[in-house]
Amino acid sequence: MRAPQSVIDSRDLFAAIGFLSRIPVPVDGPWASERGARVAWAYPLAGAVVGGLLCAIGWLGLGISASFAAAFVLAASVFVTGGLHEDGLADSADGLWGGWTAERRLAIMKDSRIGAYGVMALVLALLLRWLGITAALEAGTWWALIAVPALSRAAMVPLMALPHARPGGVSATVGRPPAATTFLALVLGALLMLPLGGVSVWMFLATGVVMLAVALVAMAKIRGQTGDILGAVQQLTEIACWTALAATLG
Repeated sequence: MRAPQSVIDSRDLFAAIGFLSRIPVPVDGPWASERGARVAWAYPLAGAVVGGLLCAIGWLGLGISASFAAAFVLAASVFVTGGLHEDGLADSADGLWGGWTAERRLAIMKDSRIGAYGVMALVLALLLRWLGITAALEAGTWWALIAVPALSRAAMVPLMALPHARPGGVSATVGRPPAATTFLALVLGALLMLPLGGVSVWMFLATGVVMLAVALVAMAKIRGQTGDILGAVQQLTEIACWTALAATLG
């Protein structure tokens, strides 16, 4: 009989970084697949690592202007993550709004081609993220470049508990996180927001609203979640955070 696995493994952070980005980290060995969704507690930490790299890129680009630096940050984000979450957003937009049945929506989401809904979602998402990052850089709120990627990746974890809409997909392979894993991910995401002060409350609330909205739409349209839905919630909660921050700074 296999012994129960602990909530935290010292190698979980490497697995989370390797899964959510293209940063080369040591994740070899059967332990990674055996841990499955248990590594999700480290998703916000993986987001913070990505955010740290984005801070360096933003600092280099700030010599030109805040808007150029924000564009460099966006480009670096897509490069570091391989466009993983952007792809999920585009596929979700195409599938959720382009099909009439759950089966057809899932088929569209699996199709590698991008449609009109996906293009519009990507363009609007990049624009809104660029505006939010620009506002943060102009205000010198550098910690937001670490906190927002962290919280938006923590937001993926609760939705992993929804039913798997597509058996055999990436999300189904990873599995559902235990309640302790989900709780720890949200706590870490919230703690990483604290240095931002009072605005962190609004950002956390905005994240919660978007998470609930995505969960309700996913359940209504495809009866569960997929990897694309998780990517979409990361993008949408990131936009929600940037919007809340920009509104406060304004």
